[in-house]
Amino acid sequence: MAYILLYVDDIILITSTQTLRKSIMSLLASEFAMKDLGPLSYFLGIAVSRHPSGIFLSQSNYASEIIERAGMASCKPSATPVDTKQKLSTSSGTPYEDPSLYRSLAGALQYLTFTRPDISYAVQQVCLHMHAPRTEHMLALKRILRYVQGTLHFGLHLSPSPITQLISYTDADWGGCPDTRRSTSGYCVFLGDNLISWSSKRQPTLSRSSAEAEYRGVANVVSESCWIRNLLLELHFPIPQATLVYCDNVSAIYLSGNPVQHQRTKHIEMDIHFVREKVARGQARVLHVPSRHQIADIFTKGLPRILFDDFRTSL
Repeated sequence: MAYILLYVDDIILITSTQTLRKSIMSLLASEFAMKDLGPLSYFLGIAVSRHPSGIFLSQSNYASEIIERAGMASCKPSATPVDTKQKLSTSSGTPYEDPSLYRSLAGALQYLTFTRPDISYAVQQVCLHMHAPRTEHMLALKRILRYVQGTLHFGLHLSPSPITQLISYTDADWGGCPDTRRSTSGYCVFLGDNLISWSSKRQPTLSRSSAEAEYRGVANVVSESCWIRNLLLELHFPIPQATLVYCDNVSAIYLSGNPVQHQRTKHIEMDIHFVREKVARGQARVLHVPSRHQIADIFTKGLPRILFDDFRTSL
């Protein structure tokens, strides 16, 4: 078995045996001018270091470059990337004098979320205002940089796990956007003990109840887990068990298994049928988790420091 991950002229090659690796390398070298850089250590700005229990992915050098570009190399670190106040409005503060700098830093932070899921929500919030940044938005962006400054050594751990099941958490902040009253969905997907996918995104349509907002979040994570299951199947690693989806809204859980249509759910029928079909086929199970243990909260709202630290450790 061999997997090749190719990005323009950068290649990661993973094989089941050393003999296979050498034979593939020699075949490729006979066709292309290539250089063997040895065991994986750096790929597209992501540093890879091995430890006894697995590998550690980090973008600390890239994060330092962003902080220097913003002229904040000697800034005081912040404990959390975003405060617990209401979300930023498009009209808060006066227009920022250098919009291109704001866009450049916000875009750079988006790439940093590849190994830093803890800043996903904060980065999503500042990216909503790229078209017309204001002083308040720049202050929020600087807070993210101050938080990153204090956590430069953070990254993602990946290790072998005896659990071969997909486990996901999903949450939605109902009507949180002060301008459009649309909700923010967030989810994270674990393969065994390893975090492999996460998202923080404003929903494209308005939700008329918290159950509806949460249910849309459930549909998003079920869709993502279907994609992951198909990818793993192509990689000859099928997942026989159902994906576990943890949600803290009882109404949304009830809707995922109950075939009766309600008047208040007609406008989200597509999402309801999609999730129900996956539940009926045994590909997904929607379960309840108390809000205190809802890890996906970190992707939908600003949290108090103790709760934030707890959820960050879970990721």
